[in-house]
Amino acid sequence: MATFHTLLRWSPLAAALLLGGCASFTHDGGMQAVSALADARTGAPGALSAAAGEDRVTPLLAQPLSADSAVRIALANNPGLKAALAELGASEADLVQSGRLRNPGLSFGRSHGSEGHEIDRSVSFDLAGLLTMPMRVNIERGRFEQAKLQAASQAVQLAADTRRAYFTAVAAVQTEKFMQRALVSAVAGAQLATRLQQAGNWSRLDQARQQVFYADAVSDLARARHQATAARERLTRLLGLWGRQTAFTLPDRLPDLPDKAEEPGNIEAQAMEQRLDVQMSKLDLEATASALGLSKVTRLVNVFEVGYTSKSTSTAPRENGYEVSLELPLFDWGTARQARAQAVYEQALQHTAGTAINARSEVREAYSSYRTAYDLARHYRDEVVPLRKTISHEVLLRYNGMLASVFELLTDAREQVASVNGAIETQRDFWIAQTELQSAINGSGVATKE
Repeated sequence: MATFHTLLRWSPLAAALLLGGCASFTHDGGMQAVSALADARTGAPGALSAAAGEDRVTPLLAQPLSADSAVRIALANNPGLKAALAELGASEADLVQSGRLRNPGLSFGRSHGSEGHEIDRSVSFDLAGLLTMPMRVNIERGRFEQAKLQAASQAVQLAADTRRAYFTAVAAVQTEKFMQRALVSAVAGAQLATRLQQAGNWSRLDQARQQVFYADAVSDLARARHQATAARERLTRLLGLWGRQTAFTLPDRLPDLPDKAEEPGNIEAQAMEQRLDVQMSKLDLEATASALGLSKVTRLVNVFEVGYTSKSTSTAPRENGYEVSLELPLFDWGTARQARAQAVYEQALQHTAGTAINARSEVREAYSSYRTAYDLARHYRDEVVPLRKTISHEVLLRYNGMLASVFELLTDAREQVASVNGAIETQRDFWIAQTELQSAINGSGVATKE
């Protein structure tokens, strides 16, 4: 670096560095990549595309919601997800900014003396920033990819939360309707018990037992109504609905169980390949490694500026030249920065290993929960409920044949409530467990609960 004309000869090199590290805004802010990641994991392809919006919500609300339609509404309408997707713009802006050289510095000075006046002019450029630009762009590009994965992860998480809330809400509706029928039976039993006791055909003890059944049915229905309201509101918040939109309709009962449970297969390998938190950890490790390389490059010199100077006086011809600004490593040799970068890299490495270990464990636990829930729900469907129906039918036949008392008939009605509620709960738990299994394989692990 001898003269300013030498700097001009460097312009092709500078241009190559600038073009190599240059980054520009994408046409969609990364949404296409996020949508592709989410489509494969939410069961609602296209819900995050540009075409998805409020015009897609109204037709879905016009009919009873299914789990898939609820997920589509949430992905298109949830304010929290929209806010998370907006963060993509900030990350992309950081990427574009990393590919731009710091603005040049311009200085101008004028002084007067006994021999006339003197004018100093200089223009300086951040040469260190130019040389390290490709590395900085690569680091920010990795962070932008992480932001895409994070946005997709939040979409997948929202889909899982919505499915869980949907099945809980439908089960609550089903339970409430059954408890309404149970209350009708309890009212009739309590009235009959009162008349029989007044006529002297029933003891006070038997009448009190039936009255307790009626009292329990009233309180159980009140609790069931609240649970149905709370579950519906939880779903409403996830769907991002308000006003007239909250009048959506839910089906009267949960979907039927599948004919057979899914086999585990190689779910651990699937999780390692498909889980978004595993992919984010790997990208974080790569970005940290790149940052460590940048720290090594700039360990001794991180301020290096070169500039053109021009000086003129009223008594002498103009003088042109150049100046170099270099930070001297007299007190700070960059060892602390390098040590910190190395420690952060080790931290990222262990975090990645821990994420992989947790993912494998979570997916095994999720499958165990899924299979247990399926077996229990099928047991209630195929064994408990049919047996309870058989008992009720036989008791009714005996009552009609005057071989059983009203007391036995009413006792059977009380026992039937617990069996039916158990069947509804196990069926709900199965669908929730299936959602958790898919989240453990494809998403970011166990879904958060409100």
